[in-house]
Amino acid sequence: MSIITLTTDLGTTDFYLAAVKGSILSAMPDATIVDISHHIPPYQIIQAAFLLSNAYYHFPLETVHLVSIDNSYQSDAKFVALKAKGHYFIGPDNGLFSLFLNPEDIEKIVKINLRIQDDFIHFPIKDILAKSAVHLAKGGKMEIIGRKITNLNYKTIIQPVIEPSIIRGSIIHVDNFGNAISNITKEIFDTVARNRPFEIVFKRNEKITKICKHYSEVTEGEKLCLFGITGKLEIAINKGDASGLLALGINEKIQIQFL
Repeated sequence: MSIITLTTDLGTTDFYLAAVKGSILSAMPDATIVDISHHIPPYQIIQAAFLLSNAYYHFPLETVHLVSIDNSYQSDAKFVALKAKGHYFIGPDNGLFSLFLNPEDIEKIVKINLRIQDDFIHFPIKDILAKSAVHLAKGGKMEIIGRKITNLNYKTIIQPVIEPSIIRGSIIHVDNFGNAISNITKEIFDTVARNRPFEIVFKRNEKITKICKHYSEVTEGEKLCLFGITGKLEIAINKGDASGLLALGINEKIQIQFL
């Protein structure tokens, strides 16, 4: 079974996504196409990296992950295919892959140089990336679609500020349930906490003094914090929209004060 996942900012209200899937299936009728997300805000590579980093490793090895965020064609545009941790990734070299893959994770990178007959390429995800994904899904070699390179365009995510008794972080993702997910990992929390009591402070001077294990540990409508499936600290409301009700959007600051 050949699996191709799709992570894009195309949305689902236009024909663009259907055109991409149609081009893949025309070239490879037996392909299994899995949608990771198509509702990433346009150009938001950090959001895409967060979603892909928490999804890709659940798929079988050799899965091809096609990513198209902030992907308009330019004459000097650089598209890459790479293999890391037994998976293939294809997309624009705009720093997205560097946000969740360490250099030591990457086995090989090629700069895609497929020849396209059309002089006007308006839809590179279909004309370049989908063709490359099909090639790899069929077992083709990376060197056929590109020239080997050694480096990606690297970007960094703002990391929490850590002091002896304070962690200052920010919200990096809001999921479909309104849970506000921060960049503070359980590892960081445990290292600084050293079993001390604490206050998690965020918008409007809201405070939480306990880490829950499950959303249902508090009554419906009550706020809570927990380390969810991503391993990062979440601010949530049991059966409620924490982001909306607590005004916790992307980049909002949160602070943990240890007492």
